[in-house]
Amino acid sequence: MLIRRSAREVYEAIVDPAITTLFWFTKSSGRLEADANIRWDWEMYGVGTDVRVLELEPEKRIVFEWSAPAATRVEWTLTPHGDIGAYVEVVESGFHGDGDALVHQALDSTGGFTMVLCAMKAWLEHGIVLHVVADKAPPQDG
Repeated sequence: MLIRRSAREVYEAIVDPAITTLFWFTKSSGRLEADANIRWDWEMYGVGTDVRVLELEPEKRIVFEWSAPAATRVEWTLTPHGDIGAYVEVVESGFHGDGDALVHQALDSTGGFTMVLCAMKAWLEHGIVLHVVADKAPPQDG
């Protein structure tokens, strides 16, 4: 996803929970820093995950493991795109289970990170909070 902001701004949006909570999770125990162990929560769903930072390359790459629902590895890569912004790629790996379970996890990951990238783009480029993560599964009672 091309985000029309500098790699520095995009990187900060991912590592700084004051920004990330505007488009992804609702609560964090801290900033993504080298070797950090933190917690992210999605309070509207009553779920959270433990995050262990594996690698950080400012303005280039972020790698972490998270625990929900089973431990997987997530790698964000930021590539400058001329003078207009940064191209952001997210790869989640390490899924567990049989063929059907792997397909389900890969599809869920792809859909989830697509929403996160779109919400991040809307916030960074236009200052709009989309609420797509919260609105993916609203309460049944409306």
